[in-house]
Amino acid sequence: QVMLAESGGGLVEAGASLMVSCAASGRTARNIAMGWFRQAPGQEREFVAGITWRGDTTDYSDSVKGRFTISRDNAKSAAYLQMDNLKPEDTALYYCAARHSLMTTIRRARDEYEYWGQGTQVTVTV
Repeated sequence: QVMLAESGGGLVEAGASLMVSCAASGRTARNIAMGWFRQAPGQEREFVAGITWRGDTTDYSDSVKGRFTISRDNAKSAAYLQMDNLKPEDTALYYCAARHSLMTTIRRARDEYEYWGQGTQVTVTV
């Protein structure tokens, strides 16, 4: 079992930067690929970014590519999402997700991920 806990959300103005963090814990919190998803009110949860367990491969949705950066620190069992040049359309509840995988490819589908955090709210005002 892997437990995930997000932190770092908040209210910012358009153009600002924000970093959200995800702490993983549990006896099996090893060799896990991690991802960030987001869900805005009335919309489906969508893939934002993903990173392999080694951290050597990343993937981003087109809407955030070039503005967001995913990273991880395996020594701390943590993953991060640095969000720059935020836009009002980035407003959503951001979820950290994880899956046991040694693959070098990133999965974007929600049902590929076994573990989920409770989410952290990011609100971007104009």
